[in-house]
Amino acid sequence: MAVILSKASATSFLFSLVLLHLITLSLQQMEMSPAPSPGPVGMMDCEGACTERCKETKRPHLCKRACGSCCLKCNCVPPGTSGNYDACPCYFNLKTHNQIRKCP
Repeated sequence: MAVILSKASATSFLFSLVLLHLITLSLQQMEMSPAPSPGPVGMMDCEGACTERCKETKRPHLCKRACGSCCLKCNCVPPGTSGNYDACPCYFNLKTHNQIRKCP
C-alpha cells in the first residue's frame, strides 16, 4: 500500500511541476509579446478640424467640446460644417447614454 501511495504522490508531484512550468512559459510569452500601440501614428489636429466643423453653429463652444472628444476617440472629423458622416463612420456612431448621437 505504501508503494502505491508513493507512486501516486510522485506522479502528482511531477504533474504539478510540468503544469507550473507550462504556466510560467505562458506568462513569459505574454510579457515578451509587443504591446499594442497607444494610438494611431498620425494623430490629426482635432482643434483645427473642430473649429472648422463648428464655425457656423449657434453654440460654438459646446460644439467644439463635443467634436473634440469625438475626434480624440475616432481620430477623424467629417469635412464641412454638417453631414458627411460617411467620411468618418466612428464619429457618426458615437452615442450618449441616452442613445443620442454625440458628435456634431
